[in-house]
Amino acid sequence: MQGATIPFTKDLVLIGGGHTHALVLRKWGMRPLPGVRLTLINPAPTAPYSGMLPGHIAGHYPRDALNIDLVRLARFAGARLILGAATGLDRHTQQIRVPGRAPIRYDIASIDIGITSSMPNLPGFTEHGIAAKPLDLFADRWNQFRAQTTPADVTVIGGGVAGVELAMAVAHQLSSDNRTARIRILEAGRCLEGISGAARAKLLQGLEHYRISVIEGARAAQITASEVILEDGQRLASNFTLGAAGARPYPWLSDLGLETHDGFLRVDPYLRSINNDTIYAVGDCAHLDHAPRPKAGVFAVRQAPILFGNLRADLTGSRRKAFHPQRDYLKLISLGGRSALAEKFGFAVAGPALWRWKNRIDQQFMDRFEDLKPMQPPLVKGEVATGVRAAMAEKPLCGGCGAKMAPRSLAVGLAGLQPVLRPDILTGRGDDAAVLSIGGTAQIITVDQLRAMTDDPTLLAQIAVIHAMGDVWAMGALPQAVLANIVLPKMAPAQQEASLTEIMTAAQIVVQQAGAEIVGGHTSLGDEMSIGFTVTGLLADKAAITLDGGKAGDVLIVTKPIGTGVILAGEMALQARGDDVAACWDRMIQPQAQASAILRCAHAMTDVTGFGLAGHLMAICEASSLAATLDLAAIPVLAGAEALAASGTKATLYAANRDHLADQITTPDGPRADLLFDPQTCGGLLAAVAPDQADGILQELLNAGYVAARIGYLSAGPVRLQVH
Repeated sequence: MQGATIPFTKDLVLIGGGHTHALVLRKWGMRPLPGVRLTLINPAPTAPYSGMLPGHIAGHYPRDALNIDLVRLARFAGARLILGAATGLDRHTQQIRVPGRAPIRYDIASIDIGITSSMPNLPGFTEHGIAAKPLDLFADRWNQFRAQTTPADVTVIGGGVAGVELAMAVAHQLSSDNRTARIRILEAGRCLEGISGAARAKLLQGLEHYRISVIEGARAAQITASEVILEDGQRLASNFTLGAAGARPYPWLSDLGLETHDGFLRVDPYLRSINNDTIYAVGDCAHLDHAPRPKAGVFAVRQAPILFGNLRADLTGSRRKAFHPQRDYLKLISLGGRSALAEKFGFAVAGPALWRWKNRIDQQFMDRFEDLKPMQPPLVKGEVATGVRAAMAEKPLCGGCGAKMAPRSLAVGLAGLQPVLRPDILTGRGDDAAVLSIGGTAQIITVDQLRAMTDDPTLLAQIAVIHAMGDVWAMGALPQAVLANIVLPKMAPAQQEASLTEIMTAAQIVVQQAGAEIVGGHTSLGDEMSIGFTVTGLLADKAAITLDGGKAGDVLIVTKPIGTGVILAGEMALQARGDDVAACWDRMIQPQAQASAILRCAHAMTDVTGFGLAGHLMAICEASSLAATLDLAAIPVLAGAEALAASGTKATLYAANRDHLADQITTPDGPRADLLFDPQTCGGLLAAVAPDQADGILQELLNAGYVAARIGYLSAGPVRLQVH
């Protein structure tokens, strides 16, 4: 046996991508703990940094500058990322609930989900207002509002530091946009109560500079699309109503059976729940019983090394350390423009130099999550066979295409097989799947297996089963029965059970939605996770759509954008943007059942997978003895794929796919053309349809939610692909 992997024996789950957890993930990547399966659960692929939000609203930073890329960070940390919102947990079974998937087990869990300033009890706020927190939703709504040209009537509910800071940021940006604006702050009590007199005076001067009015002792009673109605009946015009009145915990925290203070999770000096030592809470969602402090990012940042150490202590049986926050802290408050106020111990100063100082601190914090390098494979020591070190020096196999052989090697390896002789096998080996005759009924059978391109068992199961059913859909058939083949990495029995439950729950949902059933399968343990499915399908009243039915003049239609290979390769190398990776995953798990039904009249059809769009189109050309022409600009491409290709990122099979077609294809140079050879996982259907039906089919596909396009045509002539 050559080497051995360390089995997983413990599950550590981080709920939320807040500042503390982000820093813990960075530390974990530099010092992982063998045997621990680390999981991050977060609704989005990015988490906004609160310190730069006012600067973004004021126009000093682009939207992307706020984002901590959790996809890259999770990859760096060796953590599986689950994109979903936790809604609760069961302390007795130690399972976390995320809608739409099986529960996620934990041995130790930590919660860092921040706070909300939403006002669900204020009539109309949910429909017409926007809370300052969560920050990402607010930033998106603000950018939508900025795109408008009508006069701006902005109302900020809440006259604390956060409300005042955001009001000045809004005023600065609208002034820069030369947009007519009226901005007011509503405060139920006294504006800027609780801040030192010197700081309050300077902030009030800032409001006066921007002509922001302050209405104290005023409570909103109702929000509409165009007004804020006060309790005294006064009606204020407002087409952008911002809630910044205090911090509220997310409601589900109160349903966990854990001790809370005003809804915030009470924690001890070690940052653990005071009545459950397997659950930690940090950041704004936690209440420090031993040292209560205001909700401020500085405490979240300083909790990170303590949390990191204590989590490792619990997982290794060593001693924890207590967190002792400072009594006061430096407050740096933006003043709209490139000026800021600094306050500590009751003293306050303001000016442009303070903004530059704040900017430097913020940029240094964000830089921690930019300079992430992939971990290098271990060096091979001692005496080894010739060629081992060269093979180990090659870049690791990328996700989906890493499970596939190159087309030339595959062709050579299969060349010695004897021709199909059985009369009940109706197709040869060149098609997407075999067509069998069983009692006069035509049945499709196919199989596919993927190695893990994500450590999320649910996502991988969805991708793998949709990928496997692609061959059935490509032949115009309906999936019938499914067998699973699951290889799990070595792990403790409890983790095996949880992982298999996650996989089979996800697969069953997808399979049943396709009208089929899982009827059995096989499981085993190995060095890495891989999932495969054998699928049978039934044909209705027509024959299978095969590769050899293309006709000269047929229009080529594809139902999904290309680029999954380069994006998955870029994600492994920490080069892809998290938003682009998440969008790629979403497109991959889009089933092709509707598309297959719409394309049932196609003359020839295939699914675009490991050999890339060019390779699978050439399979149609060869089987149909036709040439093809592609319009490169018309081919849909996943966001981020072309940029990655331009930077030199390539999927493992790219070179082999291109070399295999070198004598049969004419294509321009450039990154977009490179994507023709990009191996796809869960790619779209590629169909050749009659010209007079193409427009109607394409419109049906677009109406059904597919990113479909008319990309070229087939023509008579020698088998060749021309790309313009």
